[in-house]
Amino acid sequence: MTRAGLDARDPQAVRARVEVLEKLLERSITIPGINYKVGLDAILGLVPVGGDILAGLMSAYIIWEARNLGMSRWHLARMAGNTLFDTAIGFVPLLGDAMDVLFRSNTRNLRIIKAHLDRHHPKTAVLEGTVTRRAR
Repeated sequence: MTRAGLDARDPQAVRARVEVLEKLLERSITIPGINYKVGLDAILGLVPVGGDILAGLMSAYIIWEARNLGMSRWHLARMAGNTLFDTAIGFVPLLGDAMDVLFRSNTRNLRIIKAHLDRHHPKTAVLEGTVTRRAR
């Protein structure tokens, strides 16, 4: 017996996992003074090669979650393109570090997943941090 929150294919659980990972990777740390949020993706990008690979693998997990939702190949390809671009540009010194801060591939991928969930699984819609239920 599995609980809905632990089921790998439960849309609501997938949404929660992806949102937490996106926040960790893209906007978990506030830079003092300029009040700009960065995440683990930008921090790992400072470590040559290995950091970019690790950040890319963490981003690939979001695509795997999208695949578990049964998203179309087109959407998965768009998400893979975002992740590959972010990872590849990360290998370029200095430019890659700047792009890690400016091009937030995980946020873009989360937007694609949310659009799919809102359309195909409307019961997972979240409003102001709480789950909303639709009346039938």
